[in-house]
Amino acid sequence: MAPCGLGSSLSLVLWAAALLFVLSVGRGLALPEICTQCPGSVQDLSEVALYCKRTPELTLRARCCLNGEGTILGLDLQNCSLKDPGPNFPQAHTAIIIDLQANPLQGDLVNTFHGFTQLQTLILPQDVNCPGGINAWDTITFYINNQSCEGQRNICNSTEDPEICPENGSCVPDGPGLLQCVCADGFHGYKCMRQGSFPLFMFFGILGSTTLSISILLWGTQRRKAKAS
Repeated sequence: MAPCGLGSSLSLVLWAAALLFVLSVGRGLALPEICTQCPGSVQDLSEVALYCKRTPELTLRARCCLNGEGTILGLDLQNCSLKDPGPNFPQAHTAIIIDLQANPLQGDLVNTFHGFTQLQTLILPQDVNCPGGINAWDTITFYINNQSCEGQRNICNSTEDPEICPENGSCVPDGPGLLQCVCADGFHGYKCMRQGSFPLFMFFGILGSTTLSISILLWGTQRRKAKAS
């Protein structure tokens, strides 16, 4: 017969393992807020649903198509009465297909898609322009109730300005019609003109000491006020 202490320890270990498993499952089941921004689920015949069902590893949950790691590959927010995609929209920057049709969207959507470099299909209301225009997509097709922007182009390859980035920087896409200049290894700062690595330790050291000094000053001021009252 095993000693009582050993049995208790084993039970505690098993209990802790079970708790960790439950917590990990809970985290895995958690949906990004953008997936539940609009009530209901993806319609069976929507483009997002059809895309998701073509790959067995993908699953439809609420308004999103997710892979096994919970990454958003499809987002369907059609008919959600949206005037703009909302603050949680960047959570879907990994999406390959997004449907925003049947929404009263207002304003220019160009800056809305910063970082959406994987996007290949975007379905919009007919009166809303594809972000970046015709230069940002291989095909723009108009239908009776919507329009489809297909095949995001690498704007860095189509720009006519060879000097759009500084000498020590390179152009990388940043979404439909968007680009950014990234400094080459060993360069940083304005126009990538500073050579050498960025002084992280010095930067955070100065930031930390400044924050600490301000905190001590505010604490002392509040303490004097409290004593005076």
